[in-house]
Amino acid sequence: MATTFKKINADNDVTSTKTLLHEAIPITSSIVSGTYGTFPEETNIKSYTHGMFQSVFDYPYLSSSANHIFDITCGFASDSSLSGSSASHSQVSKKINIYNQMAQICMGYDSTGSIQKFDEDGDISGGGAKINEAIFVNFSRLLVKDEIKRGTFELKLGLQQSTGSVMSSIAKISDSGSVSAYKTNSPVGEYGILQISNSVGTPVKPAQNHAKVGLIFYQAGICVISASVFQTDILNTAVHYSGASDSAAAVMSGSNIDIIANGFRRRIDNISFNNTTELNSTIYFCRANHNEFNYSSNPTYLSGSKIRVKDEAEDMPVSYITSVGLYSSDGTLLAVGKLSEPLKKDPSVEYTLRARLDY
Repeated sequence: MATTFKKINADNDVTSTKTLLHEAIPITSSIVSGTYGTFPEETNIKSYTHGMFQSVFDYPYLSSSANHIFDITCGFASDSSLSGSSASHSQVSKKINIYNQMAQICMGYDSTGSIQKFDEDGDISGGGAKINEAIFVNFSRLLVKDEIKRGTFELKLGLQQSTGSVMSSIAKISDSGSVSAYKTNSPVGEYGILQISNSVGTPVKPAQNHAKVGLIFYQAGICVISASVFQTDILNTAVHYSGASDSAAAVMSGSNIDIIANGFRRRIDNISFNNTTELNSTIYFCRANHNEFNYSSNPTYLSGSKIRVKDEAEDMPVSYITSVGLYSSDGTLLAVGKLSEPLKKDPSVEYTLRARLDY
């Protein structure tokens, strides 16, 4: 137990730092659909009785080794052309509720108290096109950590018209294009504009290269993909989303969310991004001046009222520093740092020991 203390000066002896650690995250099509079972009956895909979203795992989800990767769901705005009630429409109220919930979280409310829609270019007050129909991919905190690193997100989608060879034409959706701008007008932090471009073949019209097709919310780990990526507004040929001739609009309105999620998953060629872990540190500079800490508080330091390490009375006192303790103002021990080897301390030397607390 320490008997000698030294007060740390908050201005001169303490500083704080922040370090950002990044990790590359690849999610391949073999994990998303195909590794565990035959599509669409994979054992690493969990569907729920409520039918509101689908969860993807890296191993069969009943395994103790399984890690949750992301959830997929979809929705549309209440004034979308797909939201009308019809016998051929499926889960309309659920899809509207999902869209509203995601928009409420990510976009917030306007001055009238109404939920703001997802905005194609992020310029909410300036108007512009809205994303009325969207597929949502919510990445797990296990992958995202504190946030997705800006400019690193990339999603490759197979956009061949036929469902039999979806990967023969692939488009890249990313936030790294020159037109991208990062926005801060969201309740959940920063987000970027996703753009589409050709990767394999030429599924995207030349005039629509780098067209805006979604949003990526970095801190929330939410990816919003506009259903327009499957339409002829952007593509040379509209894709058959999940069947022989069904369009994305028909599937979005007439199929349940599980079918929509299955169709989207089987077109994922690759998802990649860098996550971010924010490591905050407080550094304490513990200074032992030449006339300080030259005597040990260890009871074995003395023998018969004499210092064991001194042979002659005029010899300099000697001690060995083995650890550093940080105490609160009332003397409570808060942290202990151990040195790799003892440091010899006598009046002829001074030390500055650097103690770092990470959190």
